[in-house]
Amino acid sequence: MLYRNLGKPLFFKLDPEKAHHLVINGLHKASKIPGGVGLLSGMYGVPESAELSSELFGLHFPSPVGLAAGLDKNAVAVDGFSAIGFGFMEVGTVTPKGQPGNDLPRLFRLPPDEALINRMGFNNLGADEMAKSLAALKSRRIPVAVNIGKNKMTPNEEAHRDYEQCISVLYPYADFFVVNISSPNTPDLRNLQHGSELAVLLDAVMKEISKQAALSGSTKAVLVKIAPDVNDAELEFMIETIAKSGVSGLIATNTTISREGISHGHAKETGGLSGKPLRARSTEVISRVYRQTSGKLPIIGSGGIFTAEDAYEKIRAGASLVEIYTALIYEGPEINRRIHRGLKELLRRDGLSHISEAVGADHR
Repeated sequence: MLYRNLGKPLFFKLDPEKAHHLVINGLHKASKIPGGVGLLSGMYGVPESAELSSELFGLHFPSPVGLAAGLDKNAVAVDGFSAIGFGFMEVGTVTPKGQPGNDLPRLFRLPPDEALINRMGFNNLGADEMAKSLAALKSRRIPVAVNIGKNKMTPNEEAHRDYEQCISVLYPYADFFVVNISSPNTPDLRNLQHGSELAVLLDAVMKEISKQAALSGSTKAVLVKIAPDVNDAELEFMIETIAKSGVSGLIATNTTISREGISHGHAKETGGLSGKPLRARSTEVISRVYRQTSGKLPIIGSGGIFTAEDAYEKIRAGASLVEIYTALIYEGPEINRRIHRGLKELLRRDGLSHISEAVGADHR
């Protein structure tokens, strides 16, 4: 209620990107104040419960609900986000070299649709700066995934080098990696999802992971984040190629370029749409991935999750974990407690004792 009555009206009077930076900077500073993390946890944290915690990718997830990439692009607010009820989080997307991203304005709210459009363009400080931020963390409350991409000026035929460099620099600090080939805001990036380019890229990524694992003695999972804007044949090929590559799983889905059903005037803006309008399509993709892989390739579901029912829908479709982003902007940090409470109720309703029993339940 605090966010809805006080925080949201204030933030929504600000330019969206200014509000974004205010939140990130606020969480960063709060985590540096003695007792700040404890205060955040007391206000918004979610106690770990046996029925919702899980083990996946060799990691412990205290909750199935995580924070999607895009909010903490430089990993400066990990402590803050870790304290407000998330079970894991993505940082980034990070590129080897820092880059400013696309021209302003590049982030738009669509309140009637409970959606956002962004064309940020992988604005970030670069892999070396993220490594410094992650190295400075004294402890980790939750797993942190590093979402990696290519620089805007890197041609697709050399893109694998950018992903390799990100892995090399950030391997000691990531709990797992997410290969982003599905943002609509970097020219030609989505072409890496198709044809032989996908197989070549993932082969290079997995070789670099193996190299770093041999050097460090620790193997880390790699997931691939896919787009919702593909036809059935393209999706089938992507899933087959990803499954053959040896990666640990995938995230379905990134933002969409579709504007179907959007009523707000910002619908004309270019960029990726996130929020409620993406919910049904992302769930459909999750279901198709689960069916094609017979549930053997773990899925993190992302897109349009605002309620426990939304999260549960994706879990029953085949997602082992889920992520939110846009809902945090519209609903505030209280959303984690609501989703967790609702998931427990839904499990009881269905006579299930653990969240893993619900994964893919719609296919049985």
